[in-house]
Amino acid sequence: KLPVKNIVIFSFKRLIVIFGLLVPASCASPKIEDYASEKPLLNLSEYFNGTVKGYGIFTDRSGQVVKRFTVDIVSTWQMRDGIKTGVLDESFVYSDGTTQKRIWTLKEIRPNYFEGSAADVVGIALGQAKGNALHWNYTLSLPVDGREIEVKMNDWMYLITPRVMLNRTQMTKFGFYLGEVTLSFEKI
Repeated sequence: KLPVKNIVIFSFKRLIVIFGLLVPASCASPKIEDYASEKPLLNLSEYFNGTVKGYGIFTDRSGQVVKRFTVDIVSTWQMRDGIKTGVLDESFVYSDGTTQKRIWTLKEIRPNYFEGSAADVVGIALGQAKGNALHWNYTLSLPVDGREIEVKMNDWMYLITPRVMLNRTQMTKFGFYLGEVTLSFEKI
């Protein structure tokens, strides 16, 4: 029979080992290369060319839905100075009746590598596509309680069929998870 002190130490050591195994796994994130062989192939300038309708939710860090929205996107692409450039004109309508406009300018700086800018994007968004996926990282300036806060966006898009795409974006501030945006897009 083990003394209580030894049982507590043994249990504590076991907990540390389990925690040590789980933390690295939970911190691991997907890499764009993981999707290189997935189909259908995502061609950003083909998918976002014309009209796309989106339906989304914002969930806070507890997973509660705090906002629902729709977005209409009208987009066009052309060659500018030898670079394929797209303009995505996004019109959001939120469940509380508020509206928002965002106009992205996207540039394919080399095959499957993208830069993006918009009025509320701080600096440049950087993205890469492989297989059926696109991964973006950028900082977004968001209005919150009458002031602007900058949040990091870890944005993944997955082409499911030639007409349907799913989008999942995790939002963080100072490394702390704030919430998530989940969207489904349908090419019209």
